[in-house]
Formats: sequence, C-alpha cells, structure tokens
Amino acid sequence: MVIHAGTLVLLAGGQGAWPPHWVSTLGAWCPLVLLVLVALLVIRALVRHHRYQARGVLSEADLEALRAALAQAESRTTGELVPVIVERSDSHAEARWLAALGALLLGTALLARHLPWESPALLLMCQVGLGAAGWFAAFWLPDLQRLLISERRATHVAEEQAAQEFHRQGLHRTREGTGVLLFVSLLERRVIVLGDAGIHARVGDAHWTAATQAVLDGIHRGSLRDGLLAGLQCCGGVLAEHFPGRPDDRNELSDHLVVRRQ
Repeated sequence: MVIHAGTLVLLAGGQGAWPPHWVSTLGAWCPLVLLVLVALLVIRALVRHHRYQARGVLSEADLEALRAALAQAESRTTGELVPVIVERSDSHAEARWLAALGALLLGTALLARHLPWESPALLLMCQVGLGAAGWFAAFWLPDLQRLLISERRATHVAEEQAAQEFHRQGLHRTREGTGVLLFVSLLERRVIVLGDAGIHARVGDAHWTAATQAVLDGIHRGSLRDGLLAGLQCCGGVLAEHFPGRPDDRNELSDHLVVRRQ
C-alpha cells in the first residue's frame, strides 16, 4: 500500500504529466500557423494571377500589335505561321482534388484541438468544409493549382494540345509543308513550336529554342505581349531564312491570332 501510494504521488507530482507543456503550446499556435500559411499562398496566387490570363491581359491594342507583327513575319516567307495562346491545356481536375485532400488533412492536423471530436456529424461537416475550401481555392487560383501539377504532366498535356491545335488550324494542309504553330499554354508554363514536315526537314527543333525562350522571358517579366512579339519575330526570322518569300507566293492561311481559355 505504501509503495502504491508513493507511485500515485510521483505521478501527481507532474513528472509523467501528459500532454507535455510544449505540446500544448504548439497546439495553441497551430491555428495561427495555418492561417499565415494559407494567407501567404493566397496572396502569392493573387499577385501572380495575371500570369495565367490571356483574354483579360491582352488589350485590343496588344492584339492589333500582335496581328501586325504576324503579318510582317509572314510577308517575308512562303511559310504559314499561326500563334495560339490558351490559358490552360487541361482542366487538371486531379490537382483540385489533391488540394481538397491536402486542406482536409492539414486542417485537421493543425486544428485538432479545436475540432468537435465528441460530435461525429459536426466533425464530418468541418472536415468537408476544409476539403471544399481547398478545392475552390485551387479552382479560383491557378497559381495554387499549378503547385500540384507535376512538370511531367504539364509537358504531356501541353504537347498533346499543341498537336491538336496544329491540325485544328489547318497547318498540315499547306502546299509545301511549311506550316508552323507557335503554341503558348500559360498554366502549364509551356511554349511549343511545331513545324510541318517540309520545314522540319530543314530546320529541326534547335532553331526554335530562341522563340520559345523569348516568349517565356516575356511572361516571367510580366508582359505576355512583349514575349509574344519577340517569339513571332524569332519564328518569322527562321521562316524567312529557310523559306524566303516569292513573287508568286499566296497566303494559304489567314493571318489570325487565336486566344482562348482552353
């Protein structure tokens, strides 16, 4: 009995107390940590939101400047050049669900002390709310969604979309196989130049590196317009070098710029 009483006194003295003080302190600060983390991600996404927009970012004056640059590039060559700018190549539904799952798990872990564990129905509602917040955040904020898209996936969907655009714009039907697509996918951060068989036999892929880098540099500087102008100039220069204009040349495709969401 004495030994048993001594054990109780030892436990009551606090040496075996649970949870330790540092755990309680950490738990108290977790909601604030979550709030700061979410705020930083949202602010970053809002600041960078314009990088993923094409229709609202390119003004009518910008579009006119791009059309003029396109016409000038094509006037020097027998080739056909079509720029296509899309805000995204895929809806990336899996990224939104990953955001929902991440918000549910992270929110549950950081808010564990404040969740209604004694009420399963209310707890489930809270967790569904956390997941929904993550889903809608990824839906409305492309920069947040992009964090959850792998580079391999981004490359795959952009290349697939570029191949579809090449045929959709009729670039495979030019007389001498000199159609060129300048494809820009903003969400995936990919710029792809596709040349038809006739021009690919002479030019290959290496000559388009300057064009892709010029567009990307402009986007990184916050000017899609400047990047596209530089890209059109580079593509026009390559076409003029290998397929210079001729007096009997006719414009097989209209000089048009395609800008859309997807």
